[in-house]
Amino acid sequence: MQVIDTIYIDGAFVTPHGSERFELFNPATEQVIGHVRLADAEDARAAVAAAKRAFPAFSRTPQHERVAMLRRLHAAVAAREDALFDAIVEEYGAPVSRGRWMAQHASNVLRDAADVLEQYTFTRRAGTAQVTMQPLGVAGLITPWNSNAGFICGKLAAALAAGCTAVIKPSEMSAIQTRIVTEALHEAGLPPGVFNIVTGRGDTVGAAISAHPDVAKLSFTGSTAVGKSILRTGAETLKRVTLELGGKSPTIVLDDADFDLAVPLALQAGFMNSGQACIAGTRILVPQARLAEFEAKIVEAVAGIQSGDPRDPRTSIGPMVSRKQWERVQRYIRVGIDEGARLLAGGEGRPDGAPTGWFVRPTVFSGVTNAMTIAREEIFGPVLAIIAYRDTDHAIEIANDTPYGLQAYVCSADTARANAVAARIEAGRVLVNTLAHEPAAPFGGFKQSGIGREYGVAGLEAFLEAKAVIAA
Repeated sequence: MQVIDTIYIDGAFVTPHGSERFELFNPATEQVIGHVRLADAEDARAAVAAAKRAFPAFSRTPQHERVAMLRRLHAAVAAREDALFDAIVEEYGAPVSRGRWMAQHASNVLRDAADVLEQYTFTRRAGTAQVTMQPLGVAGLITPWNSNAGFICGKLAAALAAGCTAVIKPSEMSAIQTRIVTEALHEAGLPPGVFNIVTGRGDTVGAAISAHPDVAKLSFTGSTAVGKSILRTGAETLKRVTLELGGKSPTIVLDDADFDLAVPLALQAGFMNSGQACIAGTRILVPQARLAEFEAKIVEAVAGIQSGDPRDPRTSIGPMVSRKQWERVQRYIRVGIDEGARLLAGGEGRPDGAPTGWFVRPTVFSGVTNAMTIAREEIFGPVLAIIAYRDTDHAIEIANDTPYGLQAYVCSADTARANAVAARIEAGRVLVNTLAHEPAAPFGGFKQSGIGREYGVAGLEAFLEAKAVIAA
């Protein structure tokens, strides 16, 4: 049983002013594995004050020194990879096949930010003006539970690279992972107040950070509904805001695709991170003329996908993070059935052999129209919808008929044709015949999938403001 009763403010681990205790669960067993004492609004204000004090000196830190800081942070987090991996599996329920990548990603984003910063030019000429990119100020960073360590380190890396100081509010459901990351970051020896980490609820700590007049920048990853609330709150003081929100990503399988390649890619895109991914390809668009062939292959492939014990190397779908999330996914499966979608695989309830744990059967519907609830709303679980299309124009029409636009996937034997389709899809990223991540490329959404971009130069500049000086 782990007890976490400190937060991190002004370079030190301190006891929160908040007194609420929050239970931490192992989602594979439904057992309580720890307690965390949550911060409150007063703790958030103390963290903002510390970041504000640290900003004037840190914002003037030479570029090469910030590069060195980021590399120290990378080394410190990388040294905790095994402990972080164990926490990701136990506390979040990530399968070991996924958890190792997640643990490595947390340190990699710090290294990637150092590489970007090392090559970045902060001052440039624009006609007769000298334009300088300067840090915005104190950044409020609010992160979700589905990749806790990666989001903490990624958002912090961009803020520090820019010369901003930061207050981070991670999910209270991921407190064990947060503690490991915080201890690692502390060991890197940054000046007090440069980063502060306060674990608490969104409606208290998150709200206090979002409304605080001394916070100049907000970066949030999470649901579209909460993102809209943060945007409204930030508007009161005209904060700069980056939002990475929900998605209902299409996977377009073109009529020339090799289904022996397209089916595994579509399932990996849809079931990634146990389906708890904003970028999951949960709408699979298949040519009507080849629908029966695709259905037969996907049924066969899903039969070989294991949902269960995350420590079993054969498992690719772990438990949902909480009972609430499990019940949400079950509700959407029932809605799909009630609205007339045809169940090809999976369905309600736990997988065979899993009497306990928040496990979901890998579920695939066909006969889905794009107007159905399971095609419109983000489920955040391993539930996929196959939608038939007439021709390429119809596929693109369906793909774009969504309030979201975060990521999309195209499968085709003809790369040039796939790229032409990708150019017409309204999404921040489109992956063609791959699931690869490119850290140098911007990441973010069109429409209600968000505002702004993360990663690479675009992610760095999200924490910078341009100043032009024009002299006679």
